[in-house]
Amino acid sequence: MAELERLFKNNRAWAIAQAEADPHYFSRLASGQAPKYLWIGCSDSRVPANQILGLSPGEVFVHRNVANLVVHTDMSCLSVIQFAVEVLKIEHIIVCGHYGCGGVHAASGSGQHGLIDNWLRNIKDVYRLNKAELNAISDPQAREDRLCELNVIEQVKNVCHTTIVQNAWACGHPLSVHGLIYALKDGLLRDLAVRINTPEALEAIYRTHARDNAAPAGERPQRDPVIRLERETIRYANSTL
Repeated sequence: MAELERLFKNNRAWAIAQAEADPHYFSRLASGQAPKYLWIGCSDSRVPANQILGLSPGEVFVHRNVANLVVHTDMSCLSVIQFAVEVLKIEHIIVCGHYGCGGVHAASGSGQHGLIDNWLRNIKDVYRLNKAELNAISDPQAREDRLCELNVIEQVKNVCHTTIVQNAWACGHPLSVHGLIYALKDGLLRDLAVRINTPEALEAIYRTHARDNAAPAGERPQRDPVIRLERETIRYANSTL
């Protein structure tokens, strides 16, 4: 409790200082948020989005996880992206990694680390997709730094592969996805020169079209093919009994 009391003390001092500097600070925040940016970054405590970008609370929507991954089975990340795009109407999604990432370092080796190995396997996939380039780098640190960069680039693509982003583009919503990397040693962001704002920039296999659920007049809607297959299988099994 003593440690928590220290945090409460810090919080009170911060709140008083903010209110003294700007009497309307908290009432303005309480009225709502209208950020233009969604930041998808690493959970590393040394990489705080607002401070790095020099933005105040309310100016950047944030999602963080180990090694800044965008995994298509991660409902938390996908929900954040959907809320940011469809509700907040953000205009820029920033995927930001950082050099010296513990997740990337762990994924670069062959040791086991427990449950997180299932998460880090996604980074191993990035290594596999770029192994010719990475294996040609003799210096281990330089190789790991490059893997940090390649991981960001891959996650930018993963963001763009979502139906959330592609539907936004189809509706004419101006939305750009950027890849940046942060250096702990000097506090500076680097632009990885990956910026996607149109489905034409994606490989054809990843481009999707919004499904039209409306059936033509007088035509019975098609049942879901998986459900239909399950029912046909059950019917066949019953007929053989």
